[in-house]
This record gives sequence, C-alpha cells and structure tokens, in this order.
Amino acid sequence: MRIIHDFRSFSAKGIAVLVVFLMASRLHAQTVPAQEVTLKDAINYALQNKADAKKAQLQVENSQYQIEEVRARALPTITANGSLTYNPILQQNAIDAGAFSGGPSMITLVALGQKWNSVAGLNLTQNLFDQSVFTGLKAAKTTREFYKINQQLTEEQVIERVANNYYQVYVQRQKLVVIDSNFVNTTKIRDIIKGQYDNGLAKKIDLDRMNVNLTNISTQRQTLINQVQLQENTLKFYMGMPIETPITLPKTDFQVTPVAVNDAVDVTKHTQYLLLKKQEELNIFNKKAKIAEYYPKLTLTAGYNYLGQGPTMPWFKKPADEVYWTDYSAIGLNLSVPIFNGFGTRAKVRQADVDIRKTQEDIKDAKLSLDMAYQNATIQIKNSLITINNQKENAKLAQEVLDDTQNNYQNGLATLTDLLDAENSYIEAQNNYTSALLDFKLAEIQLIKAKGELKTLTN
Repeated sequence: MRIIHDFRSFSAKGIAVLVVFLMASRLHAQTVPAQEVTLKDAINYALQNKADAKKAQLQVENSQYQIEEVRARALPTITANGSLTYNPILQQNAIDAGAFSGGPSMITLVALGQKWNSVAGLNLTQNLFDQSVFTGLKAAKTTREFYKINQQLTEEQVIERVANNYYQVYVQRQKLVVIDSNFVNTTKIRDIIKGQYDNGLAKKIDLDRMNVNLTNISTQRQTLINQVQLQENTLKFYMGMPIETPITLPKTDFQVTPVAVNDAVDVTKHTQYLLLKKQEELNIFNKKAKIAEYYPKLTLTAGYNYLGQGPTMPWFKKPADEVYWTDYSAIGLNLSVPIFNGFGTRAKVRQADVDIRKTQEDIKDAKLSLDMAYQNATIQIKNSLITINNQKENAKLAQEVLDDTQNNYQNGLATLTDLLDAENSYIEAQNNYTSALLDFKLAEIQLIKAKGELKTLTN
C-alpha cells in the first residue's frame, strides 16, 4: 500500500511538473516579439532562403562543371592498366617444321606462349581534331549564361510571388482592423441599449437585434483572423521562413505613390525575352554539333607496356626463375572519315533546325505577351487610381454618416435599423477601399514586372 501511495504521489508530482513546463513553453511562445517585415525585407529573405532561388544558384554552379566536362574532351586521356593471366592449357599451333630446316614438309603441333603472363603499362589518347568538341565548348559557355539568366528569372518570380502575398496579408489585416473597430463600437451601443432596457426605456427586440448583430460581427471577426493566419503562412512559405515565426507588417509600405507610365516599353531587355534568345543560341549550337558529325576525326594514341612471362607467376621473379620481362611501345594516328550512315546525320540536323524555328516562334509570342502585359498593367493602374479616390471619399462619407447616425440614435432621432444600415455601409465602404488599394498594388507589381524592373524592389 505504501508503494502504491508513493507511486501515486510521484505521478501527481510528475504531471504537475509537466503541466508547468508546458505552460511555461506556451507562455514563452506567446511572448516572442513579432518580427516587423517590410516588403524589401520579405523579398531579400526569400532570395536567400527560398528553395527555388537556391536551386537556381546551384544550376549556375553546376554549369561550370558542365564546361569542365566538355573541356575534358579536348585534353589528353591517360590510363594505367595491368593484367595477370594464367593459361592452364596452352593453345597448340600446327607449323611446318620442314620450312625452317629446308627439308620435306613435316607438320608439328607446337604450344606457343607461357603458362603465366603479366602486363603493366600506360596508354594515352589525344583528340587532335574533333569538330564536336570545339562546338561543345562554345555551347557549354552559352549554357552557363543561360542558367545565369534563368537564375534572374527565378528570382523575379520569387519576388513577384512574395510581393503579391505580402499585399494580400495587408488587405486581410486591414479588414480585421475595420471589423475590430466596428465590434468595439457595436459593443458600446449594445451596452447602452441594455442599460436602457434594464431601466424600462428600450424594447427587448432592440436588445436582441443588437446581440444578433454583435454575434455576426464576432463570427466575421474570427473568420478574418483565420484568413490572416492562413495568408501569413502562405507568405512565409513563399519567403522560405519557418511558419511558426511571428511577423508584423508596417503600414508605411502601402501608400499610393505615383507610377511612371509610358506608351511603350522595350521588352527585349526583359529577362524572359533574354532567356528565350539564349535558348535560340543554344539550339544553333546544337545544330552545329549535329553538323560536326560530317567532319572527320583525328586521334593520337600512344602506349608503353611492360610484359612478364614464364612457367610460374612472374611477379617479383627473374630470368633465373625462367621468367622474362620485356617492354614494348606503340604510337599511332587514328583517322575516322564518315562516308554514309543512312542519312541519320541529315535527319538530326533537320530536327535541330526545327527546334530553332520553334524557339523563334516562342520569342515572337513572348514579345507579344510582354507587350500585352504592359498595356494591361497601365490600364489597371489608371483604373485603380480612379477607384481608390472614389472609394476613399466614399469611406470618408460612410464614416460621417455612421457618426451622425450613432449620435442621432442616442438622442432618439434615428431608429436602430438606421444605425445597423449605417454600420454595414461603413464596413462595406472600408473594405471596398482596401480592395481598391490591393488592386492598385497588384497592378503596380505587374507593371514593374512588364518593365523588367522587379529587382528594384530589393533596393
């Protein structure tokens, strides 16, 4: 019984310590200050930590190794070789012994060679002329340039995603600010009506309507809180930031500033366009590499070997052991001239030419798409500025109407229905203004993207 009592006492103490530990951990998590993140901070963080940006950097690094791999084909290849062979049964060859003595023909079976043979040597191979190697070197350098441009395009895509989600978080937070303010004001009015109802100066239906309205606002508020958290998590994902990191956004990033809008933009400087032009260049090199198969190839080979043979394993043996060692060497030139391969090379060249023409069509389409994106962004910018001004004035007017209606309601000059309508109109006007601001910021990002200036957001 005493053991059971001690165990229960220990368990109770252990549970208490665990609860205290969990509460302390939760309190510590709650007290971690939120990190203020500007748009510039968010973008630079993403460029350093997001997987897409890192992978693009690794592709650039890998392109250097590709150049080294192609360059290796132009350098000599040296190999060392060695072998040890045991021949249990030597092959016998039929030879005419009379041919050596000048006598009559006499066929004799003679075993040539030794039971044991060992060879060690070095071999060298050097391409003296291979057109595909020279073309490959140029193509490899262009491939590195291609990956550098692709890295820039990937970084721009990261910047675009981060900026779009950054402003989405702002919109949800602004809506939450509006609903919080409305919740506080509605609670005050509900308390006033409750006091009037307790003193017999208000109807129960008015109190019930305010309670229902307050519950609806509370539900909307909770929904917005969830939306803010979800949008923040999305932003952190595109930044490559740990999801549990608390963040806050300064309001200064969301001011409407003048945007330079021109009639046209030079899309040939856009990263997407430059990437396609570099792809066209790579396709041209690919065609040249196929044409190189028509050219002859000239290769130098050289080798030096040391041969040991005898009736026993020749390692570490001498002529006294009937093992003999000799060296031999050979130097040669190998020339390979293609003559006919069933028109296979011609088919490869024509396929490469089709790839070039396809890329050229992609370039034309990309130019048209970039022109369209720029024109659409400028139109959206202009429309958004008009909408922002209208919604700003409308929100200001809705605030004045709400203030007047609240004052009139408290003085008995307005009905509860008028008050609720004024509150709903105010919330709708504020949300419309916030949405218009978001549309402007998203259009601004698209305009900057169409101009090929997304990297300016990092400055």
